[in-house]
Amino acid sequence: MQYTILGEPMPVVECQLTNGETMVTERGSMCWMTPNMEMNTSGGGLGKAFGRMFSGEAFFQNLYTAKGGPGKIAFASSFPGSIRAVNITPGHSVVVQKSGFLASETGVELSVFFQKKLGAGFFGGEGFIMQQLSGNGTAFVEIDGYAVEYDLAPGQQMIVDTGNLAMMDSTCSIDIVSVKGVKNMLFGGEGIFNTVVTGPGKVTLQTMPVSGFATSLSPYLSTGNS
Repeated sequence: MQYTILGEPMPVVECQLTNGETMVTERGSMCWMTPNMEMNTSGGGLGKAFGRMFSGEAFFQNLYTAKGGPGKIAFASSFPGSIRAVNITPGHSVVVQKSGFLASETGVELSVFFQKKLGAGFFGGEGFIMQQLSGNGTAFVEIDGYAVEYDLAPGQQMIVDTGNLAMMDSTCSIDIVSVKGVKNMLFGGEGIFNTVVTGPGKVTLQTMPVSGFATSLSPYLSTGNS
């Protein structure tokens, strides 16, 4: 499979497949394809299907296979930002934000990633239930807004506002900590909790999470009579 990512800030990834190659997507993100691409919808097993629902994806998977020769298929992002291609191997799995998975080769497996620490579960918001991509193959991940990457050394930490964590290597760990100082909590405007990411591993942060974008627009949206 060969691919090209085009069109930021409303990106699309265009994949060139050889005969018999298959791409998987978890929701209706296909935007165009050649006539010889054959679609097949599958649940992939009841347990995996329910796991995908908990992680923010659809119950069913769509599989697209090139038949009778090379094929082309394109998958578009659902929000302004960027698309990142990630090379998944048995020794390198990644954890991505809820609904961050866009598409992948069939060797990549999507599963639910639960935080090991209870505090992260109760207070992590969008960070509580994330998706883990493992197996072998190329996966495409949606990033909301601009993507900024950091390579954290063992024990090195980064404090991240809730929702800005887009993706991290599975070797990283996360925890939720409260903002210090009562006045900071009440009047700082940055919320009560932050996410702490600890290395080693690569961390990808996003500048405009969907949740933050919706919050910033809410005062300007009319909810009553005009």
